[in-house]
Amino acid sequence: MLKSLFVYGVLGVLLIKVKSNQISVCIEDDNDLRVDCKIQPKPNKINTYEFSWSSGNKMSLLNTNVSGSTAESKFKSKSYVEELEPYGYRLTLKGFTDELPHNTTYMCRMTGEEVSVSLEKGSLVRCSAVSMFLKSSCSWIVCLLLFLYHTHS
Repeated sequence: MLKSLFVYGVLGVLLIKVKSNQISVCIEDDNDLRVDCKIQPKPNKINTYEFSWSSGNKMSLLNTNVSGSTAESKFKSKSYVEELEPYGYRLTLKGFTDELPHNTTYMCRMTGEEVSVSLEKGSLVRCSAVSMFLKSSCSWIVCLLLFLYHTHS
């Protein structure tokens, strides 16, 4: 009984972290910066998005489809956004990986909900399936379940 309470407690703590997986930042093979924002849309709302980053006291708007807002001019021709399936948006920013600030907070806002992640320039990973899997909290759940299966068999 105590053992199963411990296992469920650990799984609960790991599942809380899943919210941070709503945003992921990585470097593509061609050195473009990629930011995936996977916020589930709200019903009966127009899907809007804003991608931005901040470093220190300066915030920069990278790309948006919000009426009345515009991205900074240096990002307009260097960024594009595509829709993800089943929901979410992906920002690709060309030619800025060398100019990234050392400590950066990447933010995305969709239909009023905002998620962010703070990363150091050196901690950005390549956009590969393996690195994204290891970065996700789901990988720890899978490892835990495999460990538990192995110890009980």
